[in-house]
Amino acid sequence: MTLAAYRDKIKELPLVSLLCSCINPNYVDKTVYKAEGNRLTWDSRPWHWTMCLIFSQLTRLPLPDAVDLNWCEIKDVEVIELNKRASGQAFEVILKPPSFDGVPELSTFLPYRRDPSLEEIQKKLEAAEERRKFQEAELLKHLAEKREHEREVIQKAFEENNNFIRNAKEKLQQRMEANKENREALLAAMLERLQEKDKHAEEVRRNKEMKEEACR
Repeated sequence: MTLAAYRDKIKELPLVSLLCSCINPNYVDKTVYKAEGNRLTWDSRPWHWTMCLIFSQLTRLPLPDAVDLNWCEIKDVEVIELNKRASGQAFEVILKPPSFDGVPELSTFLPYRRDPSLEEIQKKLEAAEERRKFQEAELLKHLAEKREHEREVIQKAFEENNNFIRNAKEKLQQRMEANKENREALLAAMLERLQEKDKHAEEVRRNKEMKEEACR
């Protein structure tokens, strides 16, 4: 197993034991986890502080000197006892390759999609045709309503124009009749004045003649 795999596996260890080892200096009496070369070992010997430098280089993390394995559970790990001495014990930790046994296939999570039958396709086509006809009918109805509205507007404008023309003609006719009546009245008054003037002139002439005859 490569160092990268060891490093990734070590990163999965819980941080509780790391913090405990940093806080409690007497924590070194328990079994600790450390690295020796390309091999990760459990060791309880006092000189494990030196090997923590290798452990830090492997993980590239600011980890403490010791990790208590009683605080964690590591799966897919095989432990082989190397030797047993009075000063401590040494074990070799072998990381097993990942296993996909028991993992369900992706297809089991996906819903099964069967091919549509000819009858279903025909129904979908008929439904699409019905929707098309309905949309076409709605469009024609909208156009008819729009044209009807335009026709009503034009008809209303035409009627208003005719009413305006008729009212204008009526007013003009009334004005012309009023002018005619005024003119006739004015002419009648002028004729009456002329007649009175002629009558007065005739009386004056007659009186003059009567005076002349009386003087003879």
